[in-house]
Amino acid sequence: MRFFRSFLTVSSLALLLTACGSGESNVVSGNREGLLHYGNGAEPQGLDPHVVTGVPENHLIRALFEGLAVKNPKTLEPEPGVAERWEISDDGTVYTFYINPDAKWSNGEPITASDYVWSWNRALHPDTGSLYAYMLYPIANSEAYSKREITDFNEVGVKALDDLTLEVTLNAPTPYFLQLMDHYSSFAVHPETLMKYGKMTDRFTPWTRVGNIVSNGAFTLEEWSLNRRIIMKKSEHYWDRDNVELNGVVFYPTENVVSEERMFRAEQLHYTQVVPLDKIPGYRESGDPSYVQAPYLGTYYYLVNTDRPPVDNVLVRRALSLALDRETLTRTVLQDTAIPAFSITPPDTLGYNPPKLFDHDPEKARQLLAEAGYPNGEGWPGLEIIYNTQEAHRKIAVAVQQMWKSELNIDVTIANQEWKVYLDSVSQRNFQVARRGWIGDYVDANNFLDLFITEGGNNNTGYANDIYDDIILNRAPKAKTRDERYGLFYEAETMLMQEMPIIPIYTYTSKHLVHPSVEGIYPNLMDSLNLKYVKLHPERRLNGEAN
Repeated sequence: MRFFRSFLTVSSLALLLTACGSGESNVVSGNREGLLHYGNGAEPQGLDPHVVTGVPENHLIRALFEGLAVKNPKTLEPEPGVAERWEISDDGTVYTFYINPDAKWSNGEPITASDYVWSWNRALHPDTGSLYAYMLYPIANSEAYSKREITDFNEVGVKALDDLTLEVTLNAPTPYFLQLMDHYSSFAVHPETLMKYGKMTDRFTPWTRVGNIVSNGAFTLEEWSLNRRIIMKKSEHYWDRDNVELNGVVFYPTENVVSEERMFRAEQLHYTQVVPLDKIPGYRESGDPSYVQAPYLGTYYYLVNTDRPPVDNVLVRRALSLALDRETLTRTVLQDTAIPAFSITPPDTLGYNPPKLFDHDPEKARQLLAEAGYPNGEGWPGLEIIYNTQEAHRKIAVAVQQMWKSELNIDVTIANQEWKVYLDSVSQRNFQVARRGWIGDYVDANNFLDLFITEGGNNNTGYANDIYDDIILNRAPKAKTRDERYGLFYEAETMLMQEMPIIPIYTYTSKHLVHPSVEGIYPNLMDSLNLKYVKLHPERRLNGEAN
């Protein structure tokens, strides 16, 4: 679903110092007022569900909007959202969603099935340019529409049978389809609001600004102070408002993870996105319950531009991968908070286990590099790794740089880029090797493997393989059994790891600091947080201290 990143601005640090000097922390006042103070990584790219990517945007959009179905925060099983119930045909290809008659937009207007038809037209329209259009490709004729093979959206398998009944016809049975209804690419947007500020397919228009945006989630947008904070308040019109305990949420663009941790210790944050790696051993040794670590459905890897020398040569790509000692990297740099990765799909993803075709083998790496024309690094033209601002990314890049120098005798440079610049570099394929992380949108290997189909919106490698595409797009969806489907995934991932358009580094664990006053944040494989379930208990303080 998403690139993983996290970050804290100078403005946020100034806010910390101001709050500390006032005599009352954000946590103390927030617990009294029902306001959750949330470290959210980076300044968001935007709030348009059909345009943005990234984890910080996901957190904000899921607070503002709600899908037809949502994930239970404990089990990750689908449960009613905008749709109060649904029916699935016996052959698994027709879903009928019955919209809750109490579901309303934040302006009080009822949500209709036609809103979804319009919104999915927008999400799939080629002029919108959604990087996640493919998330809706299980719907009949949606891919053809998105690729301009057909131009009439009426041919797509989405119909409003009446105001409260939405019928969706799929190409084939899709076991994870309900999970997709909780991904922001499938969220409805308010048609009249978007059209007020431009055409249906316009991107980054003022419709998402404070005072303009109309949403349908548990919270509404109250304030957006650039690089400082985003404030949301409980929605007056949310259908399940009575069960929302929080009165609001304050999101902070916490770019510097060290400062973020300091904010938490000073009780300026209830929740942090990440934890500085060098702080983790101390939290573990002390048994501090504020530190929460859990398995996480995500992979950290290096994206390779297969059209840029010298990494246009598959022998070079394999040599680079074999030269990496992932065990040492995860143990020393990551403080044993990650698992070495040898594939894009995390192990045991709902029972699927990917192939392991290689390991740390520096001798073989040197042999392959020589075969590629660079014996002992001679004639090496240079290589650059780009990464976005975060200390952990820098440390990993430095470790990789040193390993490649030590094992292969090649010089590699590393370059830090601000998040938006980094996104542009990757999308325009203006790089040789780029840091990337992918967090699963649903618990299925397909979410990782479909990244690298030829026309995939997040395939920025240049990798194209017709056989791979056929397996992921055609054969696997039609498999009659899970074993057959997983066998096809294994075949496709074997091809991917042989061609090596990516270099897997590690699979994630989630790592957060959670204030003891917070209840309702449950560790789960997707690190999925639904803020409507969160409660605050004012009497609970850090270190067991009471107010």
